[in-house]
Amino acid sequence: MSMPDKDISTRKLSYLMAIREAMQEEMRRDKNVILFGEDVERHGGGFGVSKELWEEFGDQQVRNMPISENCMAGLALGAAMTGCRPILEFMFMDFSALAIDQICNEAAKIHYMYGGQTNAPIVYRCPQGGLSYKSAGAHHSQSLEAWYVHVPGLKVVFPGTPYDAKGLLKAAICDPNPVVFIEHKALYNNEGIVPEDEYIIPLGKADVKRTGSSITVIAYGYMLQFALEAAEKLMPEGIDVEIIDPRTLNPFDEECFFESVRKTHRVVLIQEACRTGGVTAEWGMRIEEECFDWLDAPIVRVAGEDVPIPYAQSLEEKVWPNISKIIAAIKNVCYFN
Repeated sequence: MSMPDKDISTRKLSYLMAIREAMQEEMRRDKNVILFGEDVERHGGGFGVSKELWEEFGDQQVRNMPISENCMAGLALGAAMTGCRPILEFMFMDFSALAIDQICNEAAKIHYMYGGQTNAPIVYRCPQGGLSYKSAGAHHSQSLEAWYVHVPGLKVVFPGTPYDAKGLLKAAICDPNPVVFIEHKALYNNEGIVPEDEYIIPLGKADVKRTGSSITVIAYGYMLQFALEAAEKLMPEGIDVEIIDPRTLNPFDEECFFESVRKTHRVVLIQEACRTGGVTAEWGMRIEEECFDWLDAPIVRVAGEDVPIPYAQSLEEKVWPNISKIIAAIKNVCYFN
């Protein structure tokens, strides 16, 4: 990938606009790239990500769908098997539960079941998470990435910056098999540098967002912002935090994790999702298996609580990880004797 020149590299876009631009560029490049979902035409989807796309591409590439997630996912699979590259937007990732049979039991297995004779190039766009969408309750605030990470045949992507959101979405659209593309609602308005030059970020490659020597912190999605802020607060105390953003949760870049752990000898893993059965449990086990002799302290996780997300903000705020919890975990690991 060529580096953008200085003028181009200063252009800033929001996370939302970076996702929209990725779809727009791929839809211009290939008329078989189609977007559909609930209210994606004039309304622009539940969070306005697809605004202006219907005006440019019309009904041939942008279509509203009825409120039937299972039906939409089945339609996406049929379209993908007959030459299209569908992008299916779920209004909330929570609602993808209604389409799990089509996603996990059909699309994820189709390449295998047909002996490689067909593919399912589908992108499932999934806005998820809490923290910004206050008092949305137990059906609109969950973090469900681990459901899909567990399914062979699915790739799962979760960008934490506008730059990564655009490059990873373009890679997902071009991928020959299904990709669950997760967008954190709290990040939509976050701005970052996004070059105008064409670029694609390969799926399965992590990124070191901050180099350090004291401890490895692995965080993704909105939690990446918390980790970066915690790292800055810890610098005056002599704790130099290295932060890795996996970007792709399945397949994940375990060699990047291992290389960092062998350097710092300490690990904290962060997820917004509830603690039990989360992706950080798998990462921690992999690190334990491959890097045990390099560890100078136990691996620690910071995660959401194992409860349905409360409606009341006073209770909701107690469920999520926060910067204080992350700082406490890092100090605990670094001061371990």
